[in-house]
Amino acid sequence: MTATARLAPGDPAPEFELPTDTGETLSLNELRGRKVVLYVYPSAMTPGCTKQACDFRDSLASLQAAGYEVVGISPDKPAKLAKFRERDALTFPLVSDPDKAVLTAYGAFGEKQLYGKTVTGVIRSTFVIDEDGKIIKALYNVKATGHVAKLRRDLGLD
Repeated sequence: MTATARLAPGDPAPEFELPTDTGETLSLNELRGRKVVLYVYPSAMTPGCTKQACDFRDSLASLQAAGYEVVGISPDKPAKLAKFRERDALTFPLVSDPDKAVLTAYGAFGEKQLYGKTVTGVIRSTFVIDEDGKIIKALYNVKATGHVAKLRRDLGLD
């Protein structure tokens, strides 16, 4: 398997319309006119993904005050995402991409290193998308811990 093409600043963000943790659908098009932080995580309810989601939850007010909407995306089914939201009091949408088509379009599914082995899976990534649907930042292989603080610094929010 070859590496998935990665997005770069200025690229159009791939459109999506996916089911959410609430059973509704969310599309990138619905978010036009707002800046979006789309963050990709491998699996709801796991320690690293929980830490990252809680960091986004705890930073949500300041991100929203600066005009950013936060959306989490993983291959988990909506029912698992709903449990994740309820367990950790998450206050932003979580979207489900079980066939990984959107993750692949964003370059966030493919070969990665895991404990020294090459595996195929979800690549923890964050995309900052402008009001017109263009990529501002495409950050791949981010760390679960400390990533939100670094992102806030990169966006000039600290």
